[in-house]
Amino acid sequence: MQSTAHPSVGHVHLKVADLERAIVFYRDVLGFELTARYGRDAAFLGAGGYHHHIGLNTWHSKGGTPPGETHTGLYHSAFLYPDRAALAAVIRRVLDAGYTLDGAADHGVSEAVYLRDPDGNGVELYCDRAPEDWPRNTDGSLAMVNDRLDVDALIADA
Repeated sequence: MQSTAHPSVGHVHLKVADLERAIVFYRDVLGFELTARYGRDAAFLGAGGYHHHIGLNTWHSKGGTPPGETHTGLYHSAFLYPDRAALAAVIRRVLDAGYTLDGAADHGVSEAVYLRDPDGNGVELYCDRAPEDWPRNTDGSLAMVNDRLDVDALIADA
């Protein structure tokens, strides 16, 4: 008998150069909770009481540098916030902490901003629109777009 359950993404585990710096970014700026540490080499952060959504380690990367832009690897990890107010709040913390945004987009189904973590890893912060508001083609498939997102207006509205 074949299972009807669908897979989901459980967590992302990142190699970082400086564990403490990465913890500060993911905990204090993005809002995740530090749930466990594995000595001085690894940490785990989660949200909503989950054991971990993000793993960080320096096992092979302590003091390392980010891979070049043309190297293969993770393009970005994406973190879903529950609504526009929560997204605006995290964007404010990101900007107040001195990080710059690489971009921002209205995808029709969601609103998103893009940036780099302290190790150069791509990060997307986004909130979804209600599924009934998602743009659709005449055949019912999604009609996602890549329109400009006015970040200042998003922050002001929220």
